[in-house]
Amino acid sequence: MGDVYNQLSEGERMVIDRMLASGQPQSEIARMLRRDPSTISREIRRNSRPSRRWRGEYEAARAHDLTRRRRRRARGHKLARQPALRELVRDFLAMGWSPEQIAGRLALEHGHTVISHESIYRFVYHRTAQKDYWNHLLPRHKHRRGRPGRRGASSVNYIKQRVPVAKRPSAANARAEPGHWEADLMLFSTYGQAVLVVHERLSRLTRILRQPSKAAQPVLDNLKSLFRRLPKRLRRSVTFDNGSEFALHHKLARAGLKTFFCDPHAPWQKGGIENAIGRLRRPLPRKSDLAAISQLKLDELAKRYNSTPRKCLDFRTPNEVFRSLSTGVALRA
Repeated sequence: MGDVYNQLSEGERMVIDRMLASGQPQSEIARMLRRDPSTISREIRRNSRPSRRWRGEYEAARAHDLTRRRRRRARGHKLARQPALRELVRDFLAMGWSPEQIAGRLALEHGHTVISHESIYRFVYHRTAQKDYWNHLLPRHKHRRGRPGRRGASSVNYIKQRVPVAKRPSAANARAEPGHWEADLMLFSTYGQAVLVVHERLSRLTRILRQPSKAAQPVLDNLKSLFRRLPKRLRRSVTFDNGSEFALHHKLARAGLKTFFCDPHAPWQKGGIENAIGRLRRPLPRKSDLAAISQLKLDELAKRYNSTPRKCLDFRTPNEVFRSLSTGVALRA
């Protein structure tokens, strides 16, 4: 993965040190060394930061030592030492696989651990990989690990016959039987554009359905169309958040489904669909124009998602697991 420019030598750093001490501007230092001014600026900025033991001035010997230590740390990554493995991992990331999926699938195929998901994450978030924007290959494009934060109001009081998720059967909570689903709308920046995402809890099979609007009736119509094609054992319940688009949920009872709702401001109680939507944001970012995306294209995206191995499924794919649960059941993507 080489550097994007030739590293400064120790002699060049000594020139920078002397010229800074004599009050020369960075532009003159760059001209003297025949370097781009941004190279000089970056060198001084990175190697002049104060610490508990350093007051923050540039010094050539210290700057050279810091650079060598950074390069040693970068070479300490397994992916930095093994170019073939690095390219393989990069290809999988580009396909939308997570580090856990990559590590698990490689272990399944080779019969032993090839690389851990933590090793992949450490490399991706290391500054040498971020020069090449490896973090943009992650399912959610995050540049650092952690949780984002909070939310607004809830329409919980306007949903009739609402049953809280606390009353959902223990078998559904434990993902111990098939037929328990989660559903949510995936919204886009253009007003009124949305897709309905439906997710089976045990197999993690996911479907993406176009919505003419965010209104409750077309959401209900899409859900009924999907679930009526399934046998009773594969349509036991569905869990929603408290959006008004699910206000007609009680009409699903005719299709044999029980409906449950998360507590207000607790979307993690339907974590499967939240995770699925987060992953789908990569091929369907918020700025996408749904007017240019057909249902056939959405089916292709769902097929790719359902053909990706998952750690929680022992690195089998959602399609493989759902087929084992639903012999003879036809459900596209």
